[in-house]
Amino acid sequence: MRPLIEDSRLKPIFNKVECGERLSFEDCVVMYHSPDILSLGYMANLVRERMHGNVTYFNVNRHINPTDVCVASCRLCAFGKKAKDPHSYTMSLEQVWEIAGKGYAETVTEFHIVGGLHPELTLDWYCEMIAGLKQRYPDVHLKAFTMVEVAYLAKRSRISIRETLERLKDAGIDSMPGGGAEIFSERVRRIICDHKIDGDEWIETARTAHEIGLKSNCTMLYGHLDTAEDRADHLVRLRALQDDTSGFVTFIPLAFHPDHTALSHLPKTTGFDDLKQIAISRLVLDNIAHIKAYWIMMTPSVAQVAQRFGANDIDGTVVEEKIYHDAGATTTQHLRRQDLLRLIREAGREPVERDTAYRPVTRTESTFTVLV
Repeated sequence: MRPLIEDSRLKPIFNKVECGERLSFEDCVVMYHSPDILSLGYMANLVRERMHGNVTYFNVNRHINPTDVCVASCRLCAFGKKAKDPHSYTMSLEQVWEIAGKGYAETVTEFHIVGGLHPELTLDWYCEMIAGLKQRYPDVHLKAFTMVEVAYLAKRSRISIRETLERLKDAGIDSMPGGGAEIFSERVRRIICDHKIDGDEWIETARTAHEIGLKSNCTMLYGHLDTAEDRADHLVRLRALQDDTSGFVTFIPLAFHPDHTALSHLPKTTGFDDLKQIAISRLVLDNIAHIKAYWIMMTPSVAQVAQRFGANDIDGTVVEEKIYHDAGATTTQHLRRQDLLRLIREAGREPVERDTAYRPVTRTESTFTVLV
């Protein structure tokens, strides 16, 4: 039975979705302006179940943020601090390896590593950190460094993006996270993150990573000064790069948390906003397999609902996430594996533990096996 589409503007879009046709930039803008969230959710769930059935993925991972010292002064950020700030921190290599080990005790399959743009830490230091992790925890996938961090290290080292990525890959990184993309709109970036590389540079850094065999995630930060057109442009540009490289594994929409930032006067996103963004992401990004509902950002409850609005992933155990919590996130910093299983089952989905490449993981007490 066809659903009742309350917003007539969505009817031609629904026809496209039913036929598996690609949606346009204009379609995307229409969806952002539509208040008919149930119809958007229905369409996104149709696509989600067409692609993934009833499965929701999660992983057992650990976040590691080696430093919060950052030369940038982005208005969107509550994490980065200046080197002279008495509250800033920078881990030693030994501390990074030790902290990773605490997560390894839980048999994690992935270390997710991002941090500030430190004015003194060198590419050699980061390569040594990665090599040390790979030596100590050879079975753990190292997902490390945003496009922004890579571009900064390349500039500091006076070498190309490609050479920087090749050195990091040789040291042991297996893939890259998707952070730092923010929103590609030049107008907005000048206000919220003018110290970072621009949208074109982010795209080209990701392209180079994909060309040398590194898969990555991709993100979009929404709910600040962005418009429907800005969001649509961002999604369409990610889709175009994916057409070229097939290098993106997962898309993660990230709601802006304004607390403790220079943009603290802005309102927070609502659950309505978050679910609409998940749904539109699933509908537009037809060539990116996975859409993640990041529970740290949207709360576990909304992430559960998102599994019926286009998401097919709920992220992982995380352990000690700092960046969103510095910006006022009130969620716990860690969920246990059994918590994720419960959340997914309560949402009416079938939980499947995965590794970073979305291969199923089976566990026998303290060990795990990746099913190739």
